[in-house]
Amino acid sequence: MGKPSTAASTRYQKKAYDRVVIFVSKGNKAQLKTYAECQGESLNAFVRRAIQETIENDKKKSSG
Repeated sequence: MGKPSTAASTRYQKKAYDRVVIFVSKGNKAQLKTYAECQGESLNAFVRRAIQETIENDKKKSSG
């Protein structure tokens, strides 16, 4: 069995977060990860930001 801290972290993540799985073409993950790192963020943070910015831009288009 893993460390108690790992188990506690896993329990917290299950309670606090929903999981979303996306599929990208082979080789695209590495490209996305490299881009995100150049922006000073993790791949996860980059994807979340991209989604949020798209939602905000779409709202502006539909209300304007």
